[in-house]
Amino acid sequence: MKLSDFGFDRWFAAHTGDICREGQEIARVSAVDRNSFLVRNENGELPAELSGKFLYAVDSPVDMPCVGDWVAVQYYNEGASAIINGLFPRKSFLRRKSAGAAVDYQMIAANIDTAFIIQSCHFDFNLPRLNRYLAMVADGDVEPVVILAKTDLISSDELNEKLAAVREAGITARVITLSNLTGEGCDKFRQMLQPGRTCCLLGSSGVGKTTLLNRMIGRDELYTGAVSGTGEGKHTTTRRQLIILDNGVMFIDTPGMRELGLLGAGEGLDKGFEDILELSKTCRYTDCTHTQESGCAVLAAIAGGELGRERYSGYLKLRKESEYHEMSYLEKRKKEREFGRFVKKVKKDMNKW
Repeated sequence: MKLSDFGFDRWFAAHTGDICREGQEIARVSAVDRNSFLVRNENGELPAELSGKFLYAVDSPVDMPCVGDWVAVQYYNEGASAIINGLFPRKSFLRRKSAGAAVDYQMIAANIDTAFIIQSCHFDFNLPRLNRYLAMVADGDVEPVVILAKTDLISSDELNEKLAAVREAGITARVITLSNLTGEGCDKFRQMLQPGRTCCLLGSSGVGKTTLLNRMIGRDELYTGAVSGTGEGKHTTTRRQLIILDNGVMFIDTPGMRELGLLGAGEGLDKGFEDILELSKTCRYTDCTHTQESGCAVLAAIAGGELGRERYSGYLKLRKESEYHEMSYLEKRKKEREFGRFVKKVKKDMNKW
């Protein structure tokens, strides 16, 4: 395979001179497991580690390589292992707030063309969570496609109700319905896949991401757990990994995410709530918060029944969460920079003595 076969195009090639130094070559990160990496080149996959210089220059978790990244590597051990020395700029990305109380970014994947957001038609169907995924995907400039899976668990009338609920919520992304059990809708999904393009599967644990990927591979290559008594699957994927199908289509499989916090996703929220963004253009004030101002077109649309109150409340909740975490993150970064300057000053004073 050539690098172009798995995504290295002219856009990345234009950055080669700035990233690759003499004796270094280009590879793509195919798996990350804590501090261990796998990279893929024209000949296959091999283990990789970060150089000391790279680690020293890392200023944030965002600067660390993630699945889908292109990196500059130096081979050793007769080409069986690699050291990562540089990271190429990202065309697109998926990131979230780190799980728990920590206020920082966690990179999920990079350089993705299409993100398939999978929700089960059974117990997993959740419009607020779907909006979170859509905001995260839009924030990273990735094309979203919504998949309602496990259609075999509900009636056709119930499926139509869920499709109507998605549209009534103002979600404009393309929606596909399918069943891994019966195969219905899987051909339509397969038609969306193109060689050389990178797709990502997102969704809660047990919605059928890995089962769907196995169907695309054509064999049970990836482990899936048995379904529970409710018809829902169990969490089986334990790491993010890039998989290249025989037809050249690339998939990034991800573990289910229990937490999906937003951090600094203002632009992503605008893209995910285009209806509210469009309304806001006619507000009386350019800095309208859409909460209490007179002349607010968003509030007027709610009063007139043009905008659902539930969708509006969801938008406000996500915006406040994103802004709050971003303020905390900026304050954290400020303190880290101040501490860094203090340490440098102390070292400088010690050298004087």
